[in-house]
Amino acid sequence: MSTTLELIQDFLAQNRIAFIGVSRDKNDFSRGLFRELCNQGYDVVPVNPEAPEIEGRFCFAQVQSIAPPVDGALLMTAPELTDRIVRDCAEAGIKRIWLYRGLGTGAVSDSAVEFCRENGIKVVPGYCPYMFLPKTQLVHRAHGFVMKLAGNYPE
Repeated sequence: MSTTLELIQDFLAQNRIAFIGVSRDKNDFSRGLFRELCNQGYDVVPVNPEAPEIEGRFCFAQVQSIAPPVDGALLMTAPELTDRIVRDCAEAGIKRIWLYRGLGTGAVSDSAVEFCRENGIKVVPGYCPYMFLPKTQLVHRAHGFVMKLAGNYPE
């Protein structure tokens, strides 16, 4: 089995990523991460059933509607939605999923993680992608450094 850090590196090596749960609020944390991923060259596909577009990009209501398909999916959703969305991702043929976690539980659900592992989907259960992106803002690199000091950085 791959380590969490290897799973993170594999996920970030993909080009086309669905961002499920990106907010309609332009000041929301998820929008900042969406913009950063775009700025770093990722082809980020927004998924939010309540938004027609995000940052000028067509927004899909569900991940199964995305064409051409994506290489991975980042979920920034409430944990009670995660199980259904992970199954939607599996139905869409997505083989890499990142369940965002900053503070609190984030999108992480134990049953969703188990489903991914049982179905051959590479899953990153937690962590903030900002910490692993090159050339990101100092505060995010500092977050990763503090996690290393605390022994909570993935191996």
